[in-house]
Amino acid sequence: MYPELGALLLRVVLGFTFFLHGLSKFQGGIGNTSGFFESMGIPGFIAYIVASIELVGGIAVIAGIGTRMISLLFVVIMAGALFVVNLSEGFLGGYELDLILLVIALYFVLNGSSWFSLDSKLSISKNQDINNSIN
Repeated sequence: MYPELGALLLRVVLGFTFFLHGLSKFQGGIGNTSGFFESMGIPGFIAYIVASIELVGGIAVIAGIGTRMISLLFVVIMAGALFVVNLSEGFLGGYELDLILLVIALYFVLNGSSWFSLDSKLSISKNQDINNSIN
């Protein structure tokens, strides 16, 4: 029970954090974010993709929908943020948040989280449908 409670707390915090980061990219003007990406040598359209993944993916992870797949996307985003943007700034005040979010997302890629997730509810009903059709 306690490991799943811990995973639930991590999942909600991870999803909420990414949701707020995506929301801030849109509220602050996605064009500004696109310009920042271009100043780092990243094509500007990637900002729209990243912001959308963070916003929609954050909500999905909170709800427990596609947690492993979305967490994999979060890992890719955070690896990019860590190596392209913040690595040169050092650990403190630089890439420590990126690293923490990357590792938490990697945890969900490897382990998933089923407690209070819609994925677990959907898989239970799929398994029941399969079992009922066999019997």
